[in-house]
Amino acid sequence: MAQIMAGDIRKGVTFLYDNKIMTVVDFLHVKPGKGAAFVRMKMKNVVTGAVLENTFNPSDKFELAHIETKTMEYLYNDGEFYYFMDPETYEQVPLNFSQVEEALNYVKENMNCTIKFFQGSPFSVEPPNFVELKITVCEVAVAGNTATNATKPATVETGYELQVPMFVNEGDTIRIDTRTGEYMQRV
Repeated sequence: MAQIMAGDIRKGVTFLYDNKIMTVVDFLHVKPGKGAAFVRMKMKNVVTGAVLENTFNPSDKFELAHIETKTMEYLYNDGEFYYFMDPETYEQVPLNFSQVEEALNYVKENMNCTIKFFQGSPFSVEPPNFVELKITVCEVAVAGNTATNATKPATVETGYELQVPMFVNEGDTIRIDTRTGEYMQRV
């Protein structure tokens, strides 16, 4: 496997650290007036989501982790596993709840997602950046309660709850930014 020195690491680089797949969230090269230079790095475990901060010597070496991504279609949940299908090979991949937990807020059946693999094993599901979902539960706006930027809670068909503007009603389809979980617009 290819290696990278701590001094060459940048945001977004994925590497192995303590036999865990980490991605660089933030880094800072520090060159103090006295003493040796060092790299302060904030990294995220791509499997568990845990964030770790550590300092390294710029000459420390890490193995680069080659992450494969595939666009796959979410098929169904059988109560235990969530099944995704590769549209090219029709191969189905079962994933457990912890692997799909965050994506489930935005994903419904027959929707395409990005699945990340490390050494052939799937470890993460990312929904599209923007999804269109129907509102299933939403309060009715009360006259006089429509001040600028006023919001109300709404639940979409996946069960995800978010704040929406007062003019949005039950049955409307809305666009959501899955990176922030926020309402974008009514469709």
